[in-house]
Amino acid sequence: MMKLEPDVRVAQWLAEQPAVSLFTTTITQAEILYGLSLLSEGKRKSALADMARLMFSDDFADRILSFDGSAAAAYPDIFSERRRAGKSISQFDAQIAAIVQSRGAKLATRNVKDFADCGLAIVNPWQ
Repeated sequence: MMKLEPDVRVAQWLAEQPAVSLFTTTITQAEILYGLSLLSEGKRKSALADMARLMFSDDFADRILSFDGSAAAAYPDIFSERRRAGKSISQFDAQIAAIVQSRGAKLATRNVKDFADCGLAIVNPWQ
């Protein structure tokens, strides 16, 4: 939802989910904030920064999951499973996968291939 004009399918999927069932991660938050820091100053960056601030403070208030001990315990298995499958995975994606797996949650992502063979239930709201 970090676009000035979000994908209609994603907006519809989000509207169908109970808000209390939706979470994000500190890793995702860091990735979004990093992406914003790379943008040139201007109206677009300002608008996206405002959207991010509201998303994290309001939309996901008290629902931002951290990489904790349980996620750390899941992390090596995720990394090694991907390696055995002949697929690489970024540390960020492995951390997100570990957070999701350790909570028994489902991952909503457009980047399904980046999380394949991680032992996760995945939904792609963009399809």
